Amino acid sequence: MAKFVYRMQNILELKKKIESQEKIAFSIANAKLMEEQEKLSALMIRRSSYEQMLKDMTSGELNIRDIKNCKESINTMKSMIRDQMLVIQKAQREVEIARIRLDEIMKDRKTHEKLREKAFENFKEELKQEESKETDQLVSFTYHNNNNRS
Repeated sequence: MAKFVYRMQNILELKKKIESQEKIAFSIANAKLMEEQEKLSALMIRRSSYEQMLKDMTSGELNIRDIKNCKESINTMKSMIRDQMLVIQKAQREVEIARIRLDEIMKDRKTHEKLREKAFENFKEELKQEESKETDQLVSFTYHNNNNRS
């Protein structure tokens, strides 16, 4: 029996490798985004604790220097939070770009897989036709041999 050989198998394998690399790139970008979001969360918690400290400082005995330092710390945290939000936006864009690239690569691979499936179906159809042809020849040969003997 004939063996099916897809002539573009090496391209399909290459597409699968590229897809796996893009999946890794996407997961790395996603992990980076999660890490940056965790940093933002930590900064917000820290700012909240400074705000609580400021609230406590203003309710008891007033120490102007400490209050001023605490306010500066809060402003610094606000600035760091804004900066971190920009970093998160950049990471989100990178995740989106990686997702789009992965989608394109996956579509490309699926297209090649469908081409392979169609080629395999054509191969099976050709095999079927070849078998039918051989069967017809065998029947014809047998029929002619039986008629010649009679």
